[in-house]
Amino acid sequence: MKRSLTTAAFAAGLILSGQAMAAPMLWQNNSLTYLYGKNFAVDAGEIQQTITFEHASGWTWGDMFLFVDNKWYNGISGSDGHTYYGEFSPRLSLGKLTGTDLSFGPVTDILLSATYERGEGRNRNYLLGPAVDLKVPGFDRLAINTYYRKPDGITGKPGGQWQITPTWAITVPVGKSDILIDGYIDWVVNDAGSKSRGDYLAKNLHINPQVKYDLGKALDYTPGKLYVGIEYDYWSNKYGIEDSSAFNTDNNVTNFIVKAHF
Repeated sequence: MKRSLTTAAFAAGLILSGQAMAAPMLWQNNSLTYLYGKNFAVDAGEIQQTITFEHASGWTWGDMFLFVDNKWYNGISGSDGHTYYGEFSPRLSLGKLTGTDLSFGPVTDILLSATYERGEGRNRNYLLGPAVDLKVPGFDRLAINTYYRKPDGITGKPGGQWQITPTWAITVPVGKSDILIDGYIDWVVNDAGSKSRGDYLAKNLHINPQVKYDLGKALDYTPGKLYVGIEYDYWSNKYGIEDSSAFNTDNNVTNFIVKAHF
């Protein structure tokens, strides 16, 4: 399954590359975010600071999202005090590629979604599955991606897991500005591997909303360019490590954030 999933993801990448060269980008949005938080589960360090680069773009074949986190752990020197993590997520729009209106009910499009997750060392995951874009009153955007996720670089090579990932954005007018509520949920619904072999990955739930005030708009600057707010990070069985009385792996952290779009 690992080989077939990786091959499918590679083939999707080739299709995306060919389509990208044949058609122009329709839109893009880039941002830098600074996050400050403390008391993270599993991770080293009492205080964690992160600078995140994000890119989102729309194409005639679908859309693309990627981000890279650079993290620092206060009070820890050397390589142990810094790490990185990134994800690349292209999606093929079946409606755009076929020129067919696939909308029905709240569904506006059907897509094939892929994600490549990469951290330090051999920390890699490959994800592939169907997705739908939805039009729901009150939401600026709403999508549900369903993945089969396969880890790589883990001793024993555990079996894959199924993941459901909704993403959303909601704008709430407040006075002369707005509050933007956006984020995602990664719900890994099944365990994988074996505890006796040491390759066990527990099912887990990662809820990561941001609540941000459009400071740029409040200061009569360009709307949607400068935000301040908080990010709530809840993650049960973080990294697929089962929580226990001996080792807490349930993350429950609120980060302060500043985010600039360009």
